[in-house]
Amino acid sequence: MKITFVCKKQVKLTDALRAVIEKKVSKLDKFFRDEAEAHVTLSKQREKATLELTISMNGTLFRSEVTDETFYHAIDVAIDVIERQIRKNKTRLEKRMRSGAFVEEDPALLEETVEETQQTLIKRKAFNLRPMTVDEAILQMNLLDHTFFVFENQETEEVCVVYKRNDGGYGLIETDR
Repeated sequence: MKITFVCKKQVKLTDALRAVIEKKVSKLDKFFRDEAEAHVTLSKQREKATLELTISMNGTLFRSEVTDETFYHAIDVAIDVIERQIRKNKTRLEKRMRSGAFVEEDPALLEETVEETQQTLIKRKAFNLRPMTVDEAILQMNLLDHTFFVFENQETEEVCVVYKRNDGGYGLIETDR
């Protein structure tokens, strides 16, 4: 697995920390093929270490963000979160892999900018929409640990949004042109 490190907010990546993170992330190799990519973002705020681990494989993203006292403990928790996501969604992931639903295109964020305007726009993200079923969108939303997910519905070719409801279910917002 290819690992990319990004350090923010004056974080220094030591050789020891890099070695520990690479060793821990390599434990996930049993779940992924060689073409999987891991992105590790390290930042500090108010003496708290935040580690964000995102693994991308053929269009499917697995994400974990952990804030802890040290990066050493945060990587342990982040790896556990990713393993839980994989185990929880194992059946659906295997079904997708067999049906060839993975695409070579990476839907990772293409552009991320931070802006402040009079309407208090805090953050803007742009990403590639890729056709998928509602079930695949729900799976991707759960793997990213988000409360909603925007996607192109494979059946209707319209932009849709799936979201988590307070009652534990899921909702679908469909658009009309």
